[in-house]
Amino acid sequence: MIETIDELTAKLNLDQMPIIGEAWIYQVFAVVMSALVAAYVVKRVLDHLERRAERTNNMWDDALVYAARRPAWVLIWSMGLMWAARITANQMDEGLADVLDQVQRILLIALLCWFILRLMKEIEQRLVDPRYRAKPVDQTTVSAIGKLLRASVIITAALVVLQSLGYSVSGVLAFGGIGGIAVGFAAKDLLANFFGGLMVYLDRPFAVGDWVRSPDRDIEGTVEHIGWRLTRIRTFDKRPIYVPNAIFNNIVVQNPSRMSHRRIYEHLGIRYSDIGHMEPIVHKVREMLKAHDDIDQNQTQMVFFDRCAPSSVDFFIYCFTTPVWAEYHRVKEDILLKVLAIIEDHEAQVAFPTSTLHLPDPLALRGEFQSAESGRQVSNESHERSNA
Repeated sequence: MIETIDELTAKLNLDQMPIIGEAWIYQVFAVVMSALVAAYVVKRVLDHLERRAERTNNMWDDALVYAARRPAWVLIWSMGLMWAARITANQMDEGLADVLDQVQRILLIALLCWFILRLMKEIEQRLVDPRYRAKPVDQTTVSAIGKLLRASVIITAALVVLQSLGYSVSGVLAFGGIGGIAVGFAAKDLLANFFGGLMVYLDRPFAVGDWVRSPDRDIEGTVEHIGWRLTRIRTFDKRPIYVPNAIFNNIVVQNPSRMSHRRIYEHLGIRYSDIGHMEPIVHKVREMLKAHDDIDQNQTQMVFFDRCAPSSVDFFIYCFTTPVWAEYHRVKEDILLKVLAIIEDHEAQVAFPTSTLHLPDPLALRGEFQSAESGRQVSNESHERSNA
């Protein structure tokens, strides 16, 4: 029996089986399985936290959970794979283990940077969302601050990575100061656009969603995006315009979206033959404007006989109404129709360009002259017949 077992052991070669001689393989397998279990547990925990966060109006817990979801999953798997690779490297090459240590440090810094950037983005979206804030923050301001903070995080992470790799951060900063001068001369237009965008963020002559136009340039439309180099404006015929930010430092920008009121300023004329009806018409129009619900009674309001035009006697209407563009045209249409009705009620008519031609007495039209000549010839012939 013993001889039979010895023969079987020799044939199976148990001394060389992985379960006895290659235990590190099982260590790698255990690490991978642990990463799988940890990823599943973290996912369930984050799902539970997300459901609880959605039941509250606090934006911070929502942003934290959403920002941590993907970086946490990548962290678990990347660290598990790095530990498994380190176990394998210890069996092969000591130098490879040192490289993996550096890669692991860089991965940790990159994942932390990624988490912070995602957290900033989630908070930025919620600061302008009325579901989380009774008074949302201006989107332009939030975007500007967010971009500055993201740039700071990325630069800091890059410097930490360089320091972890053994580079001198002070030397890098000194080189950056010297190189910045050369870059400034080479990219002065890019820097001009950058500082132009910074001035737009600080001065805030317009914000995303505003209607802007410039009398100096052919620029008019709705602001869709304000970047560090370009501002995207959508014209009213839906064409996008990409304006370098440096241009806004040298042009006049009008912002009709911030108008407090819109002005109605119109001239209307009646015929000279209706001049006697001018005073009651103007008086009635004044009463109509004072009783109109869409006219702001606290603003300047005028209706006066204004001028004697070549074909009419004119009066003007001057008042203010809502700043909303479409509503303004509705109010203006209503007022003009009521003014025309007032003119008609007073048995007057709106004048239109007319001309009167005065002819001297000796001057006659060609048709009249030919008729007179024909009559003269007939008279002469009759006189000759009578003499004969």
